[in-house]
Amino acid sequence: MEPLKPIQCGCSDKPSCQAPEPETKQLNRPLSILIGLLGLTLWYVIYKQLEPFSYYFAYDLLAVEKGSHLGEAIQFFVYDSPKVMMLLTLIVFVVGMIRSFFTQERTRRYLAGKRESAGNVMAALLGIVTPFCSCSAVPLFLGFVQAGIPLGVTFSFLIAAPMVNEIALVLLYGLLGWKVAAIYLTTGLLIAMVAGWVIGRFHLEHWIEDWVQELRAGEAVVMEEKLTSADRVQRGKEAVRDIVGKVWIYVIAGIGVGALIHGYVPESLMASIMGKDAWWSVPAAVVVGIPMYSNAAGIVPVVEALLGKGAALGTVLAFMMSVIALSLPEMVILRKVLKPKLIGVFIAVVGSGILFTGFLFNLII
Repeated sequence: MEPLKPIQCGCSDKPSCQAPEPETKQLNRPLSILIGLLGLTLWYVIYKQLEPFSYYFAYDLLAVEKGSHLGEAIQFFVYDSPKVMMLLTLIVFVVGMIRSFFTQERTRRYLAGKRESAGNVMAALLGIVTPFCSCSAVPLFLGFVQAGIPLGVTFSFLIAAPMVNEIALVLLYGLLGWKVAAIYLTTGLLIAMVAGWVIGRFHLEHWIEDWVQELRAGEAVVMEEKLTSADRVQRGKEAVRDIVGKVWIYVIAGIGVGALIHGYVPESLMASIMGKDAWWSVPAAVVVGIPMYSNAAGIVPVVEALLGKGAALGTVLAFMMSVIALSLPEMVILRKVLKPKLIGVFIAVVGSGILFTGFLFNLII
């Protein structure tokens, strides 16, 4: 007797004719969800024990005198170091998955053809979720120019992407509460939108480097990559490895500075330098912040310590925004595509928005 041969239906490309997926693959998703929920539960349990452990470590294990400068500094460092790193790892993983839907090429396509005003708003909002670092400023700028995106809209994106990013927002929420995070989000977006709109009104395209202006607007070819759920989880893991692996040293350094401020700087001194009554504190904070090179993960612990020691919210927000949005390294990179006059206008417009934000919140809060 001849063995049975498989029936050839001639329509192997149709789902009804394909062999069903193995049962192990069908079980992978529920198992992955269960593992994810267990991991999140473990993360939460450990997170809630960080504060009592920090007090035990500083005052019981090391036997440092309670209320001493050294004790407060150690407790702050032991508490904030794992706290910030755990928050950072979780949010980078989640946003890494979300960002798989918002590639740089797709962002460029969304903004192409958008008129100013509406384009400024969309560019600022996309800046929150689009992958960005200082090294990508030039390629993004060139891509936007080539796609015919208006200069003002491009600047709204370049301002919002580093300043109003998910790391800053989540760390502010985790360390200082939702009100401070909401204030930072709102003011940061407004600065990006208004500053981009103002720059667009000046029509300063002639202050872009000549070789950039020679780029002809053309439709970008976007290769849509089809990703599965497993692919997106892998993107989240890669984001954790790439981002956390690069910024952890800045995080620890920032927490170290914050610990010194928390433990050794008297509240009266901080209030006199960065308090509401010191009118010059806001512009001084901006001037000091611009040459500094840090990222949101590294600067937020310093912000936490400054606010805890009596610094005014407006002054601290101005300092943080200037460090992130007007960093000197980013200006050096942008010099490759912008003439010095346009960089000067960019700094003046964004700096004015930051100053206004600082003075406003020192006045009303």
